[in-house]
Order: sequence, then structure tokens, then C-alpha cells
Amino acid sequence: MSDSHQGSCLCKAVRFRTRGALRGVVYCHCSQCRKQSGHFYAATNVADADIVIEGAENITWYEASDFARRGFCKVCGSLLFWNPTDRDYISVLAGSFDKPTDLKGECHIFVGDKGDYYSIHDGLPQFEKSTPSILVAE
Repeated sequence: MSDSHQGSCLCKAVRFRTRGALRGVVYCHCSQCRKQSGHFYAATNVADADIVIEGAENITWYEASDFARRGFCKVCGSLLFWNPTDRDYISVLAGSFDKPTDLKGECHIFVGDKGDYYSIHDGLPQFEKSTPSILVAE
């Protein structure tokens, strides 16, 4: 996997660059992710120290819980980030990266809350809620 990646929102008002290893893509099927995105989130993580965001003034942060906030472009509405308030990393939506990403799926979380209009058959591990290694709001 490459040690640097870049990406942006749809209109490019928000751009970012990362360095270092990225976590595999976690697919989150919780009701918050489904309601915000219309389907489910597909995101990786990067340490706060390893991401540079340009156009941060174009990010609107929605305080989704006491635990985390969700960032999206206030110009085009692209979903970009999930940011826990007391951790030193940010989750970045996988679709916002420019290709090639070299990203691979890791697992599905909150499958007990997934939409009833689709099935998951990709062979990745599935968790009713989350795993101890993936910190999320409940």
C-alpha cells in the first residue's frame, strides 16, 4: 500500500493529503451512517498528525453524538470525515480518495442495524455492533 494518498470532495473546495499507512476499509451499517449517506459508510483511518486538509473552512461539522462529529463539504455536500472527539485520528470516507487507493475492505460493523434492502456476501467478517479494535459511538 502506498504511503501517501490524496483526495477531495466533489467540488474540490476541500482537499486532503495523507501520509503513512491507512487502516483497511471498514463498512459501517449503523443507522447514523445510513441516514447521513443514504446507504452505508466505507471509511479508513489516518492519524491526525498524518493528514493535511486544505479548504478546512469549507467543512461543516455535525456533532452526531457526544462521542464524534461528522464532516462534510458545505459547498457540494460531499461526506468526508468521521472524527471521534477524544482520539488522535480521523476517519476518511474511502470514496473521497483519488485512485489508485490500494485500499482493501476489512470488515462490516453494525450489521444488526443494516438496511433491509441489501445483503452482504463479500466474505469479510461481520459484526453485530463493533469490535474492540474499532472504536465507534453506539
